[in-house]
Amino acid sequence: MRWSRVLAVLAVVLLGTTPAAAQPVAYTLEPLPKTPAELAKRFTPAQIQILEMLNRRDRAHLLRVDPPVPGLIVPDRWSDDVLVYSPFPSTWPGAALNLKSLVVHQPMQAFAAYENGQLVRWGPISSGRKETPTPDGAFNLTWRARSRRSTDNEDWLLEWYFNFVNARGVSFHLFDLPGYPASHACIRLLLRDAQWIYGWGDEWKLDDTRRNVTTPGTPVLVIGPYPFGSTPAWLTPGQAITLPERPGEPAAPLAAESSAVPPAGSDRSTSRDSRRPSGPTATPARSRTYSDRPAPPVRGSTPPR
Repeated sequence: MRWSRVLAVLAVVLLGTTPAAAQPVAYTLEPLPKTPAELAKRFTPAQIQILEMLNRRDRAHLLRVDPPVPGLIVPDRWSDDVLVYSPFPSTWPGAALNLKSLVVHQPMQAFAAYENGQLVRWGPISSGRKETPTPDGAFNLTWRARSRRSTDNEDWLLEWYFNFVNARGVSFHLFDLPGYPASHACIRLLLRDAQWIYGWGDEWKLDDTRRNVTTPGTPVLVIGPYPFGSTPAWLTPGQAITLPERPGEPAAPLAAESSAVPPAGSDRSTSRDSRRPSGPTATPARSRTYSDRPAPPVRGSTPPR
């Protein structure tokens, strides 16, 4: 045992205290950075990744805030183990028999991945806007594609695409995270999370006719719907997600804990971020569509529109 661990154990025994790593993380609100340079000066690259998770915004949207928010959610300490910041429980007994499980919690705008019921990853998402909500319920990953062009708009590139509703073409994929539900029903992810799920998740297996599923893909539980019109849950850090006893059952309401961050902000069902970015420095837009190349047909389902 290393001396640091010995000293930590002695601190608990002699002083009755808990090692810092086991204590809950507290959060404060700090002023939003005004420029990318200010963001990079105040925080390291690893810390910015944690800020993306806590604020449900990708790096660009940590500066481009619309609708307004009261500030930047910042933890009282930084950890290399990002699981300490997770709103999801570290264990999910209901998924203990599943080698892999994915859960999406729309009210919290976050996803989690479990292996035999043990949390291995979590991250921020942007689910369907009010007009095109993400369906809730139990699904399975179906098929994946490294990249796909949208037939709605050829400028939209669907990267690190992993479908989970074959009949509608709803998927996990890379796209902007503006800090609220803004998609056309898909689950938007940060690049690192989209790549990770693409490599980690298991596709379905079909028979020789390509019309019947012989082995389902990784289970996916989508908990929702998103409560449009309410204060976003993550603006009050410390709320814990209680997962259902068995995948497919309704989840319990969020359990609120004390927090230094006051409720503030508002939802937005439509957004300028759902449109293609403009300007000479704009990056290629990435979105999803219901009408790309057809997925493998499966008995009992309808092909994507």
